[in-house]
Amino acid sequence: MDTTYGKAVALAVPVFILLILVEIAINLYRRAHYYRLADAINSLSCGVASTGMRMFFGFLGIYTYEWTLTHAALIQLPAGHWATWIFAFLAYDLCYYWNHRLGHTVGLFWASHVVHHQSEEFNLTTALRQTSTGWFGGWIFYIPMAICGVPLPIFLLVAVAQLFYQFWPHTRHIDRMGFLDRWVQTPSNHRVHHAQNDIYLDRNYVGVFLIWDHLFGTYQDELVEEPCIYGIRGQLKSWNPIWANLHYYWAMAKDSWYASSWADKVKVWFGHPGWRPADVEERFPKPAYDPRRDFVRFDPPRGLAVGAYGLVQFIALIVTNSHFFNVLPKAGLPATLAYFAYITITLVTISGVLENRPEFFWIESARLALTGMGVVAAGAWFGGLRDSRAVTSIAAFSLLSLAWLLLAARVEWKRTTAATA
Repeated sequence: MDTTYGKAVALAVPVFILLILVEIAINLYRRAHYYRLADAINSLSCGVASTGMRMFFGFLGIYTYEWTLTHAALIQLPAGHWATWIFAFLAYDLCYYWNHRLGHTVGLFWASHVVHHQSEEFNLTTALRQTSTGWFGGWIFYIPMAICGVPLPIFLLVAVAQLFYQFWPHTRHIDRMGFLDRWVQTPSNHRVHHAQNDIYLDRNYVGVFLIWDHLFGTYQDELVEEPCIYGIRGQLKSWNPIWANLHYYWAMAKDSWYASSWADKVKVWFGHPGWRPADVEERFPKPAYDPRRDFVRFDPPRGLAVGAYGLVQFIALIVTNSHFFNVLPKAGLPATLAYFAYITITLVTISGVLENRPEFFWIESARLALTGMGVVAAGAWFGGLRDSRAVTSIAAFSLLSLAWLLLAARVEWKRTTAATA
């Protein structure tokens, strides 16, 4: 397991949350409408799932990089020389460009990256909306750095620095930035990248330096006359973070299954996203889509009590996830898997409640009841926490949450009944 990554996340999350709260405050002050509760929770839920999966599988990329550095590097760059750091930063940015570009132009890689683009809003929570399946192929694009002899510690530090840099451009509250918009990644440039308008589609891939977009012909300026429409073509229409990670794989699997030609069965996975075999398109046609004409935000109606419940439960889950990373270094694999499974199930049930789906009210009720009874019966929480006050608090919170959920469900039932009468 990649426990180092878990420690880095534990340190970074409070900073990210603070900046998100600042942006929300600015959003309220300016009376802007750049946040929706369920959308923001869904983005953060995808981030929680992503960090967990990275913890379990992130070592694959590190191991491959280290093996390549040891056995196939052309040279060994000195870790203590300033030129190595500059080269590593530029090289990582170039590798990231091609990783990102193929993530938009090859179906299999888009299936992983699509998670980051599903939000129909654009704010700092979108930055944390990351894939849970990127571990299986993303590392391939950075092998050239190992061949060039960039030491592993420098590679990891440069990767973290670039990742942190890419957080701040996910905002609509910073307008154009003059000459910076021509040379580095800025909010204006990244708004273009997240837009689904025809003119903006598949543009501005860089992490930091725009030289790569200019050099390879993928730069597009943000136009006043063409407001950005965020989200993806073929809306997710769900707040479920697991489905968010799997839905495009499922769509490609169906097209590949129904294709009559073996060449088409393969091309579905490696062709441009959206490409479909002619015979599949004929049997299962999809209507033409124009974002300026057809785009409607996904936001199932729900009462205030349900929205507030989802927010409180997600805040509690963030605290739980922080504890998960804190106990990770000393926990065994079975206990770690059980804890992560509990977190994942909670993410799914909260998302179902926010979608106002009746079956998820029952599933979430069962989760709360089992949590309360389980912690009382065991006298402990995950990670070997046996403090009596903590155990009592968890049980009490579960019981109060259950009462709140049942009351909210009753209110929703009355509201929907009145609306359909």
